[in-house]
Amino acid sequence: MTHGGWRADRLADKIRGEVAGMISGELKDPRIGFTTVTRVDLSHDLHRARVWVSVLGDEAAQQRTLEGLSSAVGYVRREVSHRLRLHRVPDLTFVLDRSSEEASRMEALLQDLKGKGQGTAERE
Repeated sequence: MTHGGWRADRLADKIRGEVAGMISGELKDPRIGFTTVTRVDLSHDLHRARVWVSVLGDEAAQQRTLEGLSSAVGYVRREVSHRLRLHRVPDLTFVLDRSSEEASRMEALLQDLKGKGQGTAERE
């Protein structure tokens, strides 16, 4: 999950929860589509956090969502600071998490291969 032990892991999980709540219920930017915060990775010194998000939609929708999230980063940092009572909030960077897309693509490829394999077996 993160580097730096249990404290960093707990902080990353708390940040993930707060940011996810803000995205789903508070951020009103029309560019932000259906977004799931998949994880938060903190730097060793806890000064930087990469917030990984999965966005439903095509490439254009994903890019618009990242732009909307990036423009809201000041508000998100301020709110995380208040809600978690942190003196020093990590600099947040939103990053597109494509792991679910890759998993879906691999699943489709496996299904395709499986289907071709059955077709070959039936002809023999």
